[in-house]
Amino acid sequence: MRVVITGGGGFVGQRLARALLALGGIPGAPRLTSLLLTDLQPPTQLDLSDGRVDFLSGDLTDPELLEQLFATPANIIFHLGAIPSGGSEKAFDRGLAVNLDGPRALLEAARRQGNAPRFVYTSTTAVFGGALPDVVPDEWPPTPQSSYGTAKAMSELLINEYSRRGFVDGRSLRLPTIVVRGGAPNTATSTFASSIIREPLKGERATCPVTPETAIWILSPDQAAASLIHAAALPATSLGDNRIINLPGLCVTVGEMVEALAEVAGPEAASLIDWAHDPFIQRIVGSWPARFAASRALDLGFRPDESMQAIIRAHIAQPD
Repeated sequence: MRVVITGGGGFVGQRLARALLALGGIPGAPRLTSLLLTDLQPPTQLDLSDGRVDFLSGDLTDPELLEQLFATPANIIFHLGAIPSGGSEKAFDRGLAVNLDGPRALLEAARRQGNAPRFVYTSTTAVFGGALPDVVPDEWPPTPQSSYGTAKAMSELLINEYSRRGFVDGRSLRLPTIVVRGGAPNTATSTFASSIIREPLKGERATCPVTPETAIWILSPDQAAASLIHAAALPATSLGDNRIINLPGLCVTVGEMVEALAEVAGPEAASLIDWAHDPFIQRIVGSWPARFAASRALDLGFRPDESMQAIIRAHIAQPD
């Protein structure tokens, strides 16, 4: 089996790649023989000497890269590559080029293969915004309040359409905010949610730009990778006409995250957080829903993390 991961140089992309290599592929599917990753920068936490692994550097808006990616047909495509929320809000044209034109170009490349590959897409809870119920049900319509969320919602519909036509076998996962990410902060408006845990654990100061009462729907990197693999293993018959899934997660306030940090790593770690309110970030993060029913996902076998404390301990055990 041949698998392609876009955004393969990123934190979640590398975590997914390592999980696939350790499992030997997707459960219930033929053995993994080729894993091709692509991104602007190569992965730093992956053994590229593994004979199953290849890497291509490039931009998904480049037709030549797409030709190289699919010179040999792929069986499963994980599309993680994107410009994060803050970056796409500040660079509208570039954000749409990568977050909307990119998925469409990738879908077209997959279509041209002619084998209807399984297409697993990382969407986001940022497709929701505005006036929302306390708990968002599965059937709630997207009302994005950011360029990032808008492009993701449009891409979800494209994947539904390409699946309806039999061009791909798609599934779009609306991921919660991933906490704790390793490495350095990125341009996502939610990057602080990892920074306020990651940096204090290293004895470094971190800045929190939102209020302690701000609630966030979160998922750990390990559970995100497990969810992507589980999605790839699901039969198409279990999904029906709607290939979009709200993933389960944990609802925590930023204050509760800091309390969990103090419980796991001591009050000294929590004291390294500086509170500096940023209205731009507060507006975007505050527009995202913080609680989901996720009933369909739970019925399909997806699972959330146990607790914020468990997420922090897992990061301490495997920070990268």
